[in-house]
Amino acid sequence: MTRTEHGQRGTHGNGGSARPIRPEKVQQPQRVRRERRNQSEPLVASWKPRQDKRGDERERREKPKKKTGVAGAIATYGWRVYALPVLVVLTVLAFVDFGAAPPEQQQAGGGQQSSSSEEPPEQLEPVVAEAPPGKIDVNIPSAELPKTGGKYTESGPNTFSVVRGSTDVVGTTGKLYRYTIEIENGIDASQVQGEDAFARVVDGILSSPKSWIGSKIGGVRLQRVDSTTPAPDFRISLTTPGTTRRPDVCNYTIQYEASCWNTTQDRVYINLARWVRGAIAYGPDLGLYRTYAINHEVGHVFRNQHKGCSDEGGAAPVMMQQSFGVANNYVALLNQADSNNKNAVKADGKTCKPNPWPNP
Repeated sequence: MTRTEHGQRGTHGNGGSARPIRPEKVQQPQRVRRERRNQSEPLVASWKPRQDKRGDERERREKPKKKTGVAGAIATYGWRVYALPVLVVLTVLAFVDFGAAPPEQQQAGGGQQSSSSEEPPEQLEPVVAEAPPGKIDVNIPSAELPKTGGKYTESGPNTFSVVRGSTDVVGTTGKLYRYTIEIENGIDASQVQGEDAFARVVDGILSSPKSWIGSKIGGVRLQRVDSTTPAPDFRISLTTPGTTRRPDVCNYTIQYEASCWNTTQDRVYINLARWVRGAIAYGPDLGLYRTYAINHEVGHVFRNQHKGCSDEGGAAPVMMQQSFGVANNYVALLNQADSNNKNAVKADGKTCKPNPWPNP
C-alpha cells in the first residue's frame, strides 16, 4: 500500500506488519544557566520590574489634566507669575528716578559759587539789575534818563571787543579778581572819548582806596587783563541800550534805562545811555555818576545786594539803586515787582544824598 494524503503509513507489499510513524521531537530552548550569587554580591533588581496594571490604570485616572494659559502659568510657577511684572515696573521707575536730577541739585551756570558742607551757598539771581525783573507800571521822575547830554548808539549786535592793556594788581588783601574791559561792536568810540579813555576811567575807579579794594572787611584785590588771559573772573562791557534791554541781558520790564550784572555770563553790562547822560540824582556831574555805576555793578560781582537809606540826609549806600533816585519810597516801589528785593528797601520816607563810593 502507498502513503495516504493524511500522512498515515500503509503496508508494504511484502506483507510486513504496519509500523507506526513517530512524531518528530520538538527542540526545547536551551536554558541559560545563571551563576549563583555569592553572599558578598549585592542584590540586583530587575531594570524593568513588572508593574501592577491595576495600579497604572488607577494612577492614570487620578493624574489631573495639564492646565494651559494663565491658569497653567499660575499652577506651574506660583507666586512668581505675580512677582515678575511688579519687579519690571519697579525697575523702570528706578531708572526714571535715577535719570532725573532733583530740582535742588539743578543749578544754572555762570558766576562764581562757593560751597560748604555746613551751609548751602547763597543763591544769586542770573541777572542782578537796578531795574527789577517783574512788570510794574510806575511813574518815578527821578528814574528818567536825563534829556540833555551827548549822543549815543542805540543798538548793537551783542558782541564785544576786548580793549588792549593790563594793570598791576591793586589791593593788599583778599581774593584776586581779574577783569577785562570790553566795548560792544558798533559803538562809536568817540562818544566815550575813545576806547582807551573809557578803560582808564574804569581802572582809575577800581584802583581807588575808596572803592572795593579799600574794604576793611572782606577785602579784594583787582587786576585788569586783556585777551591774552583766556579766563578772566568777570568782564566790564560798555553796551548799547538796545542790547541791555534784551531779556537775556538786563531786561526792560520797566521803561527806565539800567545797567546790570549777569551771573550766567560773568559780565557787567554798563548801559551806554547812562554813561553818556548820567542820572537825575547826580545832576550834570557825569564823573560822579560813572563812578557810582562802576562801583555799584562790580559790587554785585562780590555778592553785595541792594540797600536803602539808613539815615535821613546821610550818604546813600553805593548798593542803593541811585540811577532811579535816592529816596527810599521810590526805590521800594520799584522793588515790589522783585521777590528777591521786595524787602530790601523800606518805604520809610527817608532820602539820602548821592554817594558813588563803597568806602567814602
